[in-house]
Amino acid sequence: MAIPVINFSKLNGEERAKTMAQIAVCCEEWGFFQLVNHGIPEELLEKVKKVSSECYKHEREEGFKNSKPVKMLEELLENNSNERLENVDWEDVFLLSDENENEWPSKTAEFKETMKEYRAELKKLGEKVMEIMDENLGLPKGYIKKAFNGGENEEESAFFGTKVSHYPPCPNPEKVIGLRAHTDAGGVILLFQDDEVGGLQILKDGEWIDVQPLPNSIVINTGDQIEVLSNGKYKSVWHRVLATPDGNRRSIASFYNPSLKATIFPAPELIEKLAAEKEEVKESAAEVSYPKFVFGDYMNIYAVQKFLPKEPRFLAVKAT
Repeated sequence: MAIPVINFSKLNGEERAKTMAQIAVCCEEWGFFQLVNHGIPEELLEKVKKVSSECYKHEREEGFKNSKPVKMLEELLENNSNERLENVDWEDVFLLSDENENEWPSKTAEFKETMKEYRAELKKLGEKVMEIMDENLGLPKGYIKKAFNGGENEEESAFFGTKVSHYPPCPNPEKVIGLRAHTDAGGVILLFQDDEVGGLQILKDGEWIDVQPLPNSIVINTGDQIEVLSNGKYKSVWHRVLATPDGNRRSIASFYNPSLKATIFPAPELIEKLAAEKEEVKESAAEVSYPKFVFGDYMNIYAVQKFLPKEPRFLAVKAT
């Protein structure tokens, strides 16, 4: 079983309706899909690979060798323990955002300008994907973006962050995971993963499935807030990264999230539509499946419960 691949360029031609329907199926049944011919120049993507790899080698690798996961694994091996490391990830990671630009890596040539250009392209792509979700869900154009900005008349305040990760070779991958299983807290996630080194898996119908490396594709997945806005029509999906003995997996995940002040709740249009459908088949009135909450409150809970089942997070934020 393979993750669906969508030719994004076909949205502009005779196959638009077919492609829109394919994306709808991806969002409803998978929560993950890959975009090819997405419009981001391959030359830029090649530069992103180059500067991120150089950044890890020259600015991050030495620090990872002295990191907590490495030391904990060494200790486990020294004690000949049969245990696994349960609460750490075999991952080197840092965040890029407009707010922390003065903290971006500075010793790698062209890193800053390349990643600024890349992030601008990814943000535009993220907005296109959200408009497609609007259309497929039957919502007004720009609905999700407005919700993430905090409402109709709010200025752009949605958060767009980029997590640059590397998963270095692990001498004992059976004893530690690259990144523990979780769903993403936010909105739309756009991942530029390694062309060669795999490891990313999603949980589909109770089975872990590899997200196959596909050169210069962008992997899209939906986070918890898209699940809420769609009233559960689009589910956020559990995923993880396995540690591997060979290769240094590059993973650059950009996420288009609501403003921390934005109030998130199921789109009223979807609730009304569901109520009308239930009335037609003489069922009881439709119920809203998710609470109304401020995204910042949800993030406070997520920070503690990220690797735990997601349903209690929604219950907990309902009580805040």
